[in-house]
Amino acid sequence: MLIKNVHIESEEDAQDVRIINGKFTQIATDLERHDNEEVIEGQGNLLLSPFIDSHVHLDATRTAGDPEWNESGTLFDGIRIWTERRKSLTKEDVKKRAIETIREQVANGIQVVRSHVDVTDPNLTALEALLEVKNEVADYAELQLVAFPQSGILSFPHGKELMEQAVKMGVDVIGGIPHFEFTRDYGVESLKFIVGLAEKYDRLIDVHCDEIDDPNSRNLEVLATLAYETGLGDKVTASHTTAMGSYDDAYCYKLFRLLELSNVNFVCNPEVNLHLGGRFDTYPKRRSMTRIKELSEAGINVSFGEDDIKDPWYPMGNGNMLDQVQIGILAGQLMGYHDIQNAYQFVTNNAAKTLHIADRYGIEVGKDANCLLMNQKSFYDVLNEHAEVLYSIRKGKILVETEPKQVHTHF
Repeated sequence: MLIKNVHIESEEDAQDVRIINGKFTQIATDLERHDNEEVIEGQGNLLLSPFIDSHVHLDATRTAGDPEWNESGTLFDGIRIWTERRKSLTKEDVKKRAIETIREQVANGIQVVRSHVDVTDPNLTALEALLEVKNEVADYAELQLVAFPQSGILSFPHGKELMEQAVKMGVDVIGGIPHFEFTRDYGVESLKFIVGLAEKYDRLIDVHCDEIDDPNSRNLEVLATLAYETGLGDKVTASHTTAMGSYDDAYCYKLFRLLELSNVNFVCNPEVNLHLGGRFDTYPKRRSMTRIKELSEAGINVSFGEDDIKDPWYPMGNGNMLDQVQIGILAGQLMGYHDIQNAYQFVTNNAAKTLHIADRYGIEVGKDANCLLMNQKSFYDVLNEHAEVLYSIRKGKILVETEPKQVHTHF
């Protein structure tokens, strides 16, 4: 396959890209077509690495309104409703909903997904289902699974045992929710348990950390210290960290030194963080997002995730990472022209670092030929127009081909 005349990421000069046997083999200008070689005319459009969803809950997807709608819009009502819905889970139910969402994500250019799966279920039904889904979708999507203790580890009966069982069953990442544990001490102990488990089984870590507007919720400093002292470093991800939006600047100044030393990753979920946050405020009402701009300027890795797609926490969502980028940079006040031009990094290269796949990700000779051809020439225009993914290519094969919409005006 030969892709002609494309701008790769933010490069100014257009190039051609050759793919042989599922690998990128040449990137240069004016490559000659080989006999019987398939050619895609890029027409000067943008070629990106595939989108990555760094954080989603596929076990809960498409359950909004079942058994009830979350009319308050709070995180805590979402947990309450999901806890009830969890009782009726079956493998077939979870698999059907998850695959429907993954197919929607892939149609929008996502090829890699990190999904948290609730393991505070003695039967681990959802985990069994998503482990099967992981294998079934492998040809068109890479799925990482996080053992996520939605109801807590120490605050849920046999929580530790369930977490370790989940690891033995084959999860890629170990999660936590320290701010939802009964006490601050339980939260700290849960983080120490998670880190010990990760060291024992050589797993990554991704913690729902301080997803609350409480400025006194400071589990992040504990997680970062553990990452630093154990040397786990960038194997650790702190998701949400919305309490950082409520921390005072003096504390944040001290905290950022630790965050830089620890080398932890951050995941922001812009739509859902804005939706769930500030619910206990009247006015002024907090945005309830982590400090995307300040973290990025400090050289700390930040990526974006969808978090929830039509579930008890968020009634909407469509598997399109452009929505997360647009909301994220708007709320994070990253709207300078060059900020916008480079904002694709939050759902591509930064996300690859978060998921620890950067060594095999990207449009480079020798790597798997995974890429997206967008229907615009720059990311500024892609984001402005929510441009179509003309082609999604995985290991040299076309997964998705989109015909641009035709608009006919009569005036």
